[in-house]
Amino acid sequence: MLGRKLLIHQNIQSLCRNMLNLNIQQQTNRNAALLLSSYQRFRSNRLCSAVIVPALGNRCISTSSATKNLMQFFDDPKNWTENEVKVGRAWKLDELRIKSNKELHQLWYILLKERNMLLTMEHECNDQMELFPSPERLDKVKISMNNLETVVRERNKAYHLLETGETGERPHRLVSNSLGLRYVYKSCEHTLPPHMNVKWIKSRSIGYGGKAVRKFLLLYREKLYNEKRKAKNRARNEVIMLLRRNPNIDHGVLRSKYPNVNIEKLVRDDKTRGHHLPKVEG
Repeated sequence: MLGRKLLIHQNIQSLCRNMLNLNIQQQTNRNAALLLSSYQRFRSNRLCSAVIVPALGNRCISTSSATKNLMQFFDDPKNWTENEVKVGRAWKLDELRIKSNKELHQLWYILLKERNMLLTMEHECNDQMELFPSPERLDKVKISMNNLETVVRERNKAYHLLETGETGERPHRLVSNSLGLRYVYKSCEHTLPPHMNVKWIKSRSIGYGGKAVRKFLLLYREKLYNEKRKAKNRARNEVIMLLRRNPNIDHGVLRSKYPNVNIEKLVRDDKTRGHHLPKVEG
C-alpha cells in the first residue's frame, strides 16, 4: 500500500513538472514572436522605399521616398551638369478626361511637386550663373496643370447642372469701367448687402463721358478692328500660299485650321493658281 502511494506521488510530481516546462516553453515562444513582430515593424519604418501609386491607366506613378531633407526640391544630381534632360510631353485633355477624381488628385500633387523642383533649380542656376537644362519642362508642367484644372471644372459644372440646374461657378456680367471699356466682372461675397455697402457703390458709380473719353473709345475700337482685319488677311494669304504650293491639299484640314477663311472661294481665285496656267493638250 505504501509503495502504491509513493508511485502515485511520483507520477503527480512528474506530471506537474511537465506542465511547468510546457508553460515555460509557450511563454518563451510568445515572447519571441512579439520580439520578431516588433523588429519587423521597426525595420519597415526605418527602410525608405518608393511608393507605387497604381493610378493612371495601365502605367503606375512612382513617387519619391519619404524623406525629411530639402533635397526633394532639387533635381537628380546626374542632371545638374547636363545641357538637356529628356522628358515626355504634357498631359492632353483627352487623356485626363478618362481618369478618375482620385487619379487626378494624385497627379495634381505630382505636378505641383515637379513645378516646385523646377522653379528651385531655375533659381539656383540663375544664382550660380549656369544654364538651366531643358527649361521647356516648366511649360509642359504648366500646360498639364491647366488642362487638369479644365477637366475638373468641366466635371464640377456637369455635376452642378445635374443636381441643381446651375453651373456652380461665380456669376459674372459685363460692366464698364471709368473709361468706358467693358470687361467681365465676377461677383464676390461681401459682409454687407449691396444697398448698404457705400464703398462698393462709390466704386461702381463712377461714370464716363466727355470729349476726351469719346475720342479714346473711337481710337480704341479702330485699333481692335484693324487687328481683326489684319489677322483675317494674314490667314487668307497663308491659305493662298498653301493652295498654290499644294493644289491637291485636303480642304477639310484647311477648314479646321482656318475656320474664318472661305476655302471654296479661294480655290477659284486667280491668285491661288499663280502666274502660270496649266497647258491644255488639244
